[in-house]
Amino acid sequence: MSANRYAFFKGKILPVEQAKVSIMTHAFNYGTGCFEGIRAYWNREEEELLVFRLQEHYQRLINSARLLLINLPYSVDTLCELTLELLRKEGYREDAYLRPLAYKSEEIIGVKLHDLAGDFALFAVPFGKYIEKPQGCKAGVSSWRRIDDNSIPARGKITGGYVNSAFAKTEAMQNGFDEAIVLNQDGHISEGSAENLMMVRGGELITTPVYANILEGITRSTLKRIAKEYLNMEVVERQIDRTELYLADEIFFCGTGVEVVPVVSVDHRPVGSGKVGPVGQRVRDLYFRIVRGQEPAYRHWCSPVYQKAAQTV
Repeated sequence: MSANRYAFFKGKILPVEQAKVSIMTHAFNYGTGCFEGIRAYWNREEEELLVFRLQEHYQRLINSARLLLINLPYSVDTLCELTLELLRKEGYREDAYLRPLAYKSEEIIGVKLHDLAGDFALFAVPFGKYIEKPQGCKAGVSSWRRIDDNSIPARGKITGGYVNSAFAKTEAMQNGFDEAIVLNQDGHISEGSAENLMMVRGGELITTPVYANILEGITRSTLKRIAKEYLNMEVVERQIDRTELYLADEIFFCGTGVEVVPVVSVDHRPVGSGKVGPVGQRVRDLYFRIVRGQEPAYRHWCSPVYQKAAQTV
C-alpha cells in the first residue's frame, strides 16, 4: 500500500513532513477547526480514480467553517481543483480517503471564535474499510448522549465535537460491540458515533431527522435518493425510539467513512433475522457500484482525477 507524500498547506502543495502546525495553534488547543471526510474510489476497468460527491463535501466544509466564523479564501470549485491536483501528484491507483481541514491558525491563548485568522489544509491517504464487517456489525446503545445543537452543533464537522464520538466509540468497543448508537438529550435515537442510521420497519426506510442532532450526511442523502428511485421505498424522516431498534426488520449505518454497514444486533438483541437483510444488501451493492462510476445515472457524482489531466496534455 502506498503512503501519502504530499499535503496542501499554507497555500501550496508540499511534502507532507513539511505540513506542520505549532503547539500554540488555536485549533490544537481549543478544537476550533472543522473537517471533511471524502472518499476516492479506484475503477480498475477504466484505470481511473473517482472522487465521490466532491462539490457537496466542500459545500459542507464551508458551512461548517461558517459556524466557526472561519472565512476560507477559496470557492468550492477552487477547493475541488486543489483536491484533484493533490491526488494527481500522489498518483494513487487504489481507494483513498481525503481529509480537508479548516482551522483557527493563530498562535494565541484565549477562548473565542471572533477576530482569529483561519487557514485550510488537505491531505490524502490510502484507505480501506472503516468497519470491516461484511456480515454486519454489532451495535450497542451508548451511555453517552449526543452533543446538542445549542452546545456544539453536530451538523458541523467540528473537530472538538468529535471527542463526544470518541467517548461513545471506545465505550462500545470495550463493551464488546463494533459500534455505538447514540441518543439525544431527550432519549431518542440520534445516529452512530460517526455515521448516520437508517432503519427498515413496516416496508418503510426510516431515518432520524436533521433536527435530531445529526450530521447532515451526504451518504445519507445518497441512500435516500436511491431508495426512492431504485427500490421504490418510501423514505420517512422522524424520531426513532430506542426499543424500535429491537423490533426493526433491518438497520444499517451509512457515512463516507463507514460507507454502508448493516447492523445485525443491537444491545445483544438480533435485528430481524440477525443477518444482513435484503434492503441493506441491495442498498450496499448499489452504493458501491455508484461510487466506482458503474451506474451511468449517477456518474455525475464522480469526479475523475486523471482523465481531465490527460485531456489537457
